[in-house]
Amino acid sequence: MSLSVAPPPGPWRRFTAAYARMLTALLALSVAILVVPVTLQIISRYTALIPSYIWTEEMARFLFIWMIMIGAMVGVRESAHFEVDVWPTLPRRGEAAVRIVARLGVLAIALVFVWGGIEFTRFAWYRTSELAELPLWLIHIAWPAAGITWIVFLGEQFVDEVRVVLGRATP
Repeated sequence: MSLSVAPPPGPWRRFTAAYARMLTALLALSVAILVVPVTLQIISRYTALIPSYIWTEEMARFLFIWMIMIGAMVGVRESAHFEVDVWPTLPRRGEAAVRIVARLGVLAIALVFVWGGIEFTRFAWYRTSELAELPLWLIHIAWPAAGITWIVFLGEQFVDEVRVVLGRATP
């Protein structure tokens, strides 16, 4: 009996794995940084120890939106964000076929995020935020970035699922 060994990952898989690690690190960093402006807001509201900082609200909002989008990107990579198990136990090929259909729905949402996100970013390209005067495209570009990232990760997952459906997956 011979067991087939999975081939080493190609350059594309190494790239997407490194990209996913970078996103996970950015997610952790954004959570850590988000603590600073939120803490300053809380302290300034309830004590007179520090002045009330207006920029902290916008900074927290920008970081919070990016944190959500990066978390959604990582969630799609790990097949944890948009997946709900509602089918009975299926054979491996049947399960792969159901996942392909489900991922087509996520792909449709990703395309909406890319197309709508580009329009959203164009709208904000020459605008600045009211308080901190930050360029608004920095926050709006999170939508197309999320959509493009989802498409990249979904492409990798489609390849894996099609291989299973065709019976070419390695055990």
